[in-house]
Amino acid sequence: MKGSNLGEFEELILLTVASLGSDAYAVTVKEELESTANRKTNISAIHSSLYRLEDKDFLTSEFGGATNKRGGKKKRFFKVTNAGFAALQENKDLREKFWKTIPQLSFSNI
Repeated sequence: MKGSNLGEFEELILLTVASLGSDAYAVTVKEELESTANRKTNISAIHSSLYRLEDKDFLTSEFGGATNKRGGKKKRFFKVTNAGFAALQENKDLREKFWKTIPQLSFSNI
């Protein structure tokens, strides 16, 4: 496995794939990321991240059937692996650990 660290954008992509379940391919990932996280991005950035996460063994992919709507082109569907879920949990645990160390007084300044 290549580097196991997740960047912020990679984490969002991984979370999005996990939330989409069996309907996770580049276009739906882009649409969900834009609607849920209000984060505009281009499809090339989505593809790059999906392939990078697959190289890290955090995602697997397989091709679906060809459709007339796509001119016979197959969709590549992505799925989070156990290692991907473990990386997400590790990131979540680390963030929670830091949130717990912030003194309550800090929040009174907001």
